[in-house]
Amino acid sequence: MAGESPSQTSSPRDVFAAFLKLGLTSFGGPVAHLGYFREEFVVRRRWLDERSFSDMVALSQFLPGPASSQVGIAVGAARAGLAGALAAWLGFTLPSALALVLFALGVSRLAGGVEAGWLDGLKIVAVAVVARAVWGMAQSLCPDRPRAALAVVAAITVLAWPGPSGQIAAILLGGAVGWAFLGAEVETAPTSLHLGVGRRTAIAFLAAFFALLFALPVAVQLTDGVPLRLIDSFYRSGALVFGGGHVILPLLQAEVVPPGWLDKETFIAGYGAAQAVPGPLLAFSAYLGAMIDPRFGGWPAAGLCLVATFLPSFLLVLGVLPFWEALRRRAAARSAMRGINAAVVGLLLAALYDPVWKSAIDGPADFALAVVAFALLALWKLPPWLVVGLCGVAGALMAML
Repeated sequence: MAGESPSQTSSPRDVFAAFLKLGLTSFGGPVAHLGYFREEFVVRRRWLDERSFSDMVALSQFLPGPASSQVGIAVGAARAGLAGALAAWLGFTLPSALALVLFALGVSRLAGGVEAGWLDGLKIVAVAVVARAVWGMAQSLCPDRPRAALAVVAAITVLAWPGPSGQIAAILLGGAVGWAFLGAEVETAPTSLHLGVGRRTAIAFLAAFFALLFALPVAVQLTDGVPLRLIDSFYRSGALVFGGGHVILPLLQAEVVPPGWLDKETFIAGYGAAQAVPGPLLAFSAYLGAMIDPRFGGWPAAGLCLVATFLPSFLLVLGVLPFWEALRRRAAARSAMRGINAAVVGLLLAALYDPVWKSAIDGPADFALAVVAFALLALWKLPPWLVVGLCGVAGALMAML
């Protein structure tokens, strides 16, 4: 599939295989995931051009829920329609969800290895992945001084104003500056994405999102069944929180610990295990489901909680994408998107420092390994999965010295 044109489509099987590889190798959290996505789908496979990928990243910043999973759903929809969106989510999410359910059932004891050297190596390789993504996107999306300055301002804004509100403010600022000052540039229309989702279907998805959000709490009051309470709690957690996996965790804790479904220690143990597996952090919801309801091995509740947590992202992304696709093709919207795309580069630049750099680099040896990983990716063009494995081994060896 390497070297395809962005205008071509793929089968759901191809989409699943591509995302399964990422689900098995994408360590480092949501920002690093975006770096892996860019490397795989923009640079290597050429499923998307730089601008379309950045537009998807920008859209994910406006929507509640996990940003990297939402970008994955959008990429899957752009390649193979609704089936592709589902295939992308399954491929990216199943490896970590299965590992965490097995941990919950006592088959694997990952929590004890959270501070192990190999995990430190995986955190360090995330620095190289994100740094390469920032550099590549900056060259394409910030080719002049005004947009480079806008990216720097966006990065400063996010660092000075942490949290989702700062991210949204930076994007809105980028859009306003782009609309007002970046409209004179002659630019071709962005590559059309064949989403496989019509406007009527999109409206139905948006209606379902809001209907479930308001109807589930009412249904819980009427029936008070445990499965319905789980769906309500996890759906609401995925639907109302901006900022991705780390931001949603306190809300999940409030949903499962005070009612007595889990104790705090069990919750924290699962969170630690979630740091040690690749893929989306919100696969943690499968662990919670398995621990809440151990009947039948915990698998039914694990699947229920996992689907309920990600369902809002499906409904929102597929509901908004057709309108986003039409909007970004308008001349005024493209001017705004030039500013927004520069702001997205600034957001990733800020994230490169916090949390990626701050959580991974702790001394000269860590910095040296990050430089080597960056060189392997950017200069030697080694595949990311191989660099991930090499850095994991290097981290383990460093811990023994």
